[in-house]
Amino acid sequence: MKIYTRTGDAGETSLLDGRRVSKSDLRVDAYGEVDELNAAIGVALASGVEADIAAMLESVGRDLFAVGGRLADPNHKVAARVGKTAVSAAEVARLEQWIDRLEAELPPLRRFILPGGSPAGAALHMARTICRRAERRIAALGPDGVEADLRAYVNRLSDFLFVAARAVNRRAGAPELEW
Repeated sequence: MKIYTRTGDAGETSLLDGRRVSKSDLRVDAYGEVDELNAAIGVALASGVEADIAAMLESVGRDLFAVGGRLADPNHKVAARVGKTAVSAAEVARLEQWIDRLEAELPPLRRFILPGGSPAGAALHMARTICRRAERRIAALGPDGVEADLRAYVNRLSDFLFVAARAVNRRAGAPELEW
């Protein structure tokens, strides 16, 4: 299979239901943002994080492929057949457990903190902002555009990425700069 198909040369792409849409379509934009977020998480992993956080981030990467799949499948034609595209309340709960676990090792926030710190921490802060952008693009699809669990997952994910950035920086000995 060749990597290039030439089917997108005119500025269109296919959704999973076979429908052709503009590459500027809101849905395509949303899953493009999710793809960028996944790449940013890859940068954070490549920057070096401890094994427990690496395992969390790898799991998130897999989840983000499912999120992208759900966004590219507005009529749920693939979702019913492919279980690994599921994004449910269980994934949201897992993020909340991770947030709680990492927050337990952090001092309470007293002020806003500036993004930065270690290379991995800074990459996670960048991923958090990309996640928020992806969330805005998903919200633009409207309340019926995606499942509620998917919206909740992306919302909780940005919280997780913030806490993970703080934990990575603390473990690396990088100070938090308060605003």
